[in-house]
Amino acid sequence: MSTYEESAKIQELVNGANKILILQADNPDGDSLGSALALEQIFHELGKEPLLVCGVNMPSYLYYFPGWDRVDKDVPNDFDLSIIVDCGNLGLFGSLERANQLGPLHSRPCIVLDHHDVDQSIPFATVTCNNKAVATGEVIYEIAKDQNWPINNLAADRLASSILSDSLGLMSEGTTVRSIHIIAELVEKGVNLAELEDARRTLMRKSPELINYKGELLQRIEYFDDNKIAIIVIPWEEIEQYSHAFNPSMLVLDDMRLTEGTDIAIAFKLYKTGRITAKIRCNYGISIASELAEHFGGGGHAYASGFRIEANAHKPFSDVKSECIEEASKLLANMKSDI
Repeated sequence: MSTYEESAKIQELVNGANKILILQADNPDGDSLGSALALEQIFHELGKEPLLVCGVNMPSYLYYFPGWDRVDKDVPNDFDLSIIVDCGNLGLFGSLERANQLGPLHSRPCIVLDHHDVDQSIPFATVTCNNKAVATGEVIYEIAKDQNWPINNLAADRLASSILSDSLGLMSEGTTVRSIHIIAELVEKGVNLAELEDARRTLMRKSPELINYKGELLQRIEYFDDNKIAIIVIPWEEIEQYSHAFNPSMLVLDDMRLTEGTDIAIAFKLYKTGRITAKIRCNYGISIASELAEHFGGGGHAYASGFRIEANAHKPFSDVKSECIEEASKLLANMKSDI
């Protein structure tokens, strides 16, 4: 489907809907939440009734987004259209799947809005728009302009936050001239970048307890393949103790990537039920995160991806960890041999 056909179909579906479900996957981030909140504002302006859903609680480090607390954890039965933002992989909706809440999505029109350059696997999607961009917020902005959707001040703020989040402040490899132009256009609409950054930094402040815990995590990092691979393992007891304040893996993932010689950082979480999740982050120029995640049935994009393995997979964590190290080493070797 061409971009023009995608846009026209999206407009047709939105025009024909009143209650619109806006859905994020189990790994919400600044792009997914910013995109969802921007669409909420746009649809309000269009006279629609937007409904925000994510199967997990919003992590506290996203509380700088006004409106995060409007995101519900349950899929309502009464909606006309669903829009999935920042995700094209059905495997990343495990919480809703385990709660048997994905059923209603199969029976109604569904739009997928994503920016990840990977194969899509939402089998019930009516239309998928995964135009390559630095953030889903950028994709939404282009659709809004094309369809003359209203972008009020709140929507503009959320779109800017979305793009700045996934582009690392317009400094990531995926940032394009168009990305910078869009931020400039949003500033022209009244977005105050300094205020957005101040709000983000305020919520990023951490308690002394969290800082001490971060120190413990840093000491537990393991390095493999001549330091190319950095791994941290977070057990359930620590997830339970610290997740209300901050996602433990996000405390150290960026620091792990700063180690000399490290190409890829992987944070494993081990849940009480036996479920295993992994966040994968690569350094600039090492674009293997999505390939590694897909090996385990996950997804994402080249520099930031993730996967989960359910408890009933009967696979001990030691085997998962060893396989992950082996596969990461193989992907790194193949990539560097092609350079």
